[in-house]
Amino acid sequence: MPRLSETTRAQRRQHILTSAWRCFSRDGFHATSMDDIIAATGMSSSAVYRYFRSKEQIIHASAEEGVIRVREIFVALLDHDPCPDPAETLTLVVAELHHRSDNPDYDMTRLALQTWAETLRDPVLHHRVRQLFVDTLEHIAELAQRWCDNGYLPPDADTKAVAATLLSIMQGLIVMHHVVDDVPAHALRTGVALLGAATRSPAPTSTHAKQTTP
Repeated sequence: MPRLSETTRAQRRQHILTSAWRCFSRDGFHATSMDDIIAATGMSSSAVYRYFRSKEQIIHASAEEGVIRVREIFVALLDHDPCPDPAETLTLVVAELHHRSDNPDYDMTRLALQTWAETLRDPVLHHRVRQLFVDTLEHIAELAQRWCDNGYLPPDADTKAVAATLLSIMQGLIVMHHVVDDVPAHALRTGVALLGAATRSPAPTSTHAKQTTP
């Protein structure tokens, strides 16, 4: 039997993953069996097990791929010239999430929700996903530093705080999409602007404060 090229091996591995993602999007990690995944690939069981020895390995690979794709969103933004401003970035983030959830074959945002739950019971997965998210935060912090350099943020802005906030917004958008309703880009920009203004200003003195009696 001729030896497979690295390109062919990579393509087959990715085919198994995308086949699994279709199953996971439909039925979830735990209701999907290895037999379900094998059937979805159209490959023999021995061929699939050559790449992944268990469903757990496929779940780990899927979780890693999902976070890496989130990181790639911000890597791509850093490659833009000129760099998108904060408002444009929020719009692009919403568009990216819509693109991922509108895929007719599988929904990576559904896999994201499952991954977060899986990290609570799988310490190995938790460690790996945490590392990938920390790396993603570094890229977002680099984007925030560009905003400082371009005058959108103060020169001494806490770029790590900006990064944590932006990543939290992205994860929240996924929850809103699947549990409540989509948040349009214009509503997101408005909400962030209002919260930003409110948290910068001192708390107003209530005109309804109780008067103390002598």
